[in-house]
Amino acid sequence: MNPKKYVAVASLGLAIALGTTPLSAVAADVAANGVAEVFNHAITNIPGKSLIAVEVNYKPGEKSPAHWHAKSAFIMAYVISGSIRSQVEGEPVHVYKAGQTWYENPGAHHVVSENASKTEPAKMLAVLVADTKHGALTTFDK
Repeated sequence: MNPKKYVAVASLGLAIALGTTPLSAVAADVAANGVAEVFNHAITNIPGKSLIAVEVNYKPGEKSPAHWHAKSAFIMAYVISGSIRSQVEGEPVHVYKAGQTWYENPGAHHVVSENASKTEPAKMLAVLVADTKHGALTTFDK
C-alpha cells in the first residue's frame, strides 16, 4: 500500500472511531487515495450495532499491509471489479473475481489483501457489522 493510502485508511478508521465520519478534509484525502466509507448507520433492531460499508480501490499490483480487524466487526467483502487476492491467517490464499464474496470473522488477522493483477485496477466493497461505539476497525501490523 502506498504511504498516502495507508494514511487514508488510518484516517478513515480514526474518523469512524470519533463518530465524525466523514470529516470533509479526511473524506477528500481518503477518496483521493482509493478508500471511502459509503455507508454507516445504526441497525435499529440490534441495539449497539451498526452496518458500515467501505469501498476500496486498488491500483494495478497494489497491496494493503497485513492488518487485524476489530473484535466487534464481522466483515463481508464483495469484489466489484477486477480480482482481489486475500488470505486470513490460518486459511489458504484465494483469488476472488468480480461478483464473488468472502467473509472475515471478528478479530481476524488479514495477512494478504492485494490486487491480483499487475495491469488492471480492482475494486471491492467491505460491509461490516460492528459495535456502533467502536474503536479502530483496522489495526495495521507494525
